[in-house]
Amino acid sequence: MKRSLLRIAFWGTLLPFVSCSVMKDSAKTNSGNFPKLSLEAHRGGRGLYPEESIAAMKNAIDLAKVTTLEMDCHITKDRKVVVFHDDYLNPKFVLKPNGSEISDKDKSLRIYDMLYKDLIKYDIGSKFYKEFPEQKKQVTRIAKLSDLIDSTEAYASLKRKAPMFYNIEVKSKEDKDGIFHPKVEEFVDLMVQVITDKKIASRTVIQSFDSRAIKYLHKAYPQIKVSYLIDANYTKSVEQTIAALGFTPFIISPHYKIATRDFITQCHKADIKVIPWTVNTKDEIEQLKAVKVDGIISDYPNLF
Repeated sequence: MKRSLLRIAFWGTLLPFVSCSVMKDSAKTNSGNFPKLSLEAHRGGRGLYPEESIAAMKNAIDLAKVTTLEMDCHITKDRKVVVFHDDYLNPKFVLKPNGSEISDKDKSLRIYDMLYKDLIKYDIGSKFYKEFPEQKKQVTRIAKLSDLIDSTEAYASLKRKAPMFYNIEVKSKEDKDGIFHPKVEEFVDLMVQVITDKKIASRTVIQSFDSRAIKYLHKAYPQIKVSYLIDANYTKSVEQTIAALGFTPFIISPHYKIATRDFITQCHKADIKVIPWTVNTKDEIEQLKAVKVDGIISDYPNLF
């Protein structure tokens, strides 16, 4: 009980500080004008480099048309914010510290159960990944969000006239609090703290499929732009979505198959941007541009 009360007290103390910091960051930074067409390297562009890696992000920065680095975050046992998509170490592309394969029974290797000092020993970039045969293979470690931002900001300052934008996902699920991640409020607070400390809040969108995360972000950090992710089975209208959230999100990010002209028109009438995922052929990218999407997320940012 005492531990729970201490945790509540800690986050209650941190929340006003982070919110205030975000406000100051937004006020001081004038580089937050959102791209007219946000061209986003999905997981850094996993068709080309190991997903979610610093190397992938740097490669995306080298591609002139890319405006935005898209990535996902999880929380480790010791409360480090790390850049990784799956909630466990995926045997499809992750190798053990000794270079051996991870068996299917090792799906219990959950990010949330591991200390970062142990997690960083795994290699996420050397194993051949059959879904992405063009992916450059190299020893790659899971990065902390703070370290990745430091690297991408420094690299972009050398390679670009203007800084990069970020689209960062909260990988929470409604029934997985305490199993795959901390409570959603703590998850969001930890992410926002890093984003704020690194002074990129005005250039960052935080996205999630978890409506709880989106609602909490809007309430606690209204200065940060939010994107509501929806899958191909989503059936609510734009009006119903706004009603369910209780506010109008900056972006709705649908599976590209449901990004129809009518859907885009509905969103634009509500002053919502539409950025579909994950679009991996040149023809589909051009078709979506033709129906006036506000951005595109692709595993192959070289196709932009």
